[in-house]
Amino acid sequence: MFAGGGSFGAIQVGMMQALAAHGVTADLVVGSSVGALNGAYYAGVPTLDGVKRLADIWRGLRREDVFPVSTRTLLTFLWRRDFLISHDGVRKLIDGHLPYRNLQDARLPVHIVTTNIVTGGSVVLSEGSAAEAIVASTSIPGAFAPVRHNGLYLADGAISSNTPIKVALEKGATRLIILPTGFACAGEAPPKGAVANVLHAVTLLISRQMIDDLEYIDPAIEYHVVPPLCPLVGSPYDFSRTDEHIARATEKTEQWIAGGGLEQKGIPGELRPHDH
Repeated sequence: MFAGGGSFGAIQVGMMQALAAHGVTADLVVGSSVGALNGAYYAGVPTLDGVKRLADIWRGLRREDVFPVSTRTLLTFLWRRDFLISHDGVRKLIDGHLPYRNLQDARLPVHIVTTNIVTGGSVVLSEGSAAEAIVASTSIPGAFAPVRHNGLYLADGAISSNTPIKVALEKGATRLIILPTGFACAGEAPPKGAVANVLHAVTLLISRQMIDDLEYIDPAIEYHVVPPLCPLVGSPYDFSRTDEHIARATEKTEQWIAGGGLEQKGIPGELRPHDH
């Protein structure tokens, strides 16, 4: 299971690299927000080599590749009171790298969680255009326009189910390996900028929602939460620390596995509210 978190999605790549190196594979994939992007790619190439290629893609990303904010978009926003960012960056990323076009063609079953922006309910997409599903799941309200799909307006899966535990269980999962991205916990002030602040707030929501979901999960369900990075500096809007995030997450996950993490339940302290 892949949670959201903007540029902190690179942390999941490090986690995946360590898990794949130890022979851990998934039977199905559920992803939300940036976790939809990582999860969809993994579902297409669920191997260590595939994860390494995903890491290379992440290392080549710049903020403008995902959030193409320009003078023109700012002027459009001010003039029309429209949505700030185009979907073109995310769509280009998907079209250029995802090894399949329709969700049902992935090597593993993959379920992308989005939100019906009118009702607030979760909408899970498991077939049809992978690009449409991922673009919808990563559409942060206010920054990106919702995606019209089958008569619904779909937006960021983080709103309704950022860590889609219930979705995975509904799809038949009996053992969960959850890859959170964590939240910036070592800063002295919020990040600067509107989009950066929205993304920071979303990562805080993710952690709180995950804790709530896990505290009420059926005791019969086996689950393991890979600990996110802590201390974590920067912003989920900042792509300049990608290589560092991948390397640290790989090392930390290796240590977690060596310490018996895949045999232990529990909510990592890194997810709970804390400061430094």
